[in-house]
Amino acid sequence: MSETPENLRYAQTHEWAKLEDGNLVRVGITDFAQSELGDIVFIGLPDVGRVVKQGEQLAVVESVKTASDLFSPVGGSVVAVNEAVQDEPELVNDGAYQTWLFAIKADNPAELEQLLDAEAYKNLIEE
Repeated sequence: MSETPENLRYAQTHEWAKLEDGNLVRVGITDFAQSELGDIVFIGLPDVGRVVKQGEQLAVVESVKTASDLFSPVGGSVVAVNEAVQDEPELVNDGAYQTWLFAIKADNPAELEQLLDAEAYKNLIEE
């Protein structure tokens, strides 16, 4: 069974979100998602400055098996991307919760409350 940190929020589309100071939300994919995808070979990240709505598609993860769209857990502006994963996408396989993909300055951090907590996410992936 994969780990599911309690301090994160989870989208039903298997992204995790962590609220940091200044309404900054770091986003990655869950351990469950990376294990389902298999060996990740490419990550297409959003452009810094892009404005997104909650639930909008903004990135893609490609593995040896398939490609999967990533969706924004909150609305706001993309303020940073993790350049390291573009050169080494396997970092996500090595540590899904230690490897963020992009950061969004949230317009409304309360949108995180619409996401799943760790317990609800565990229930979702066990179905």
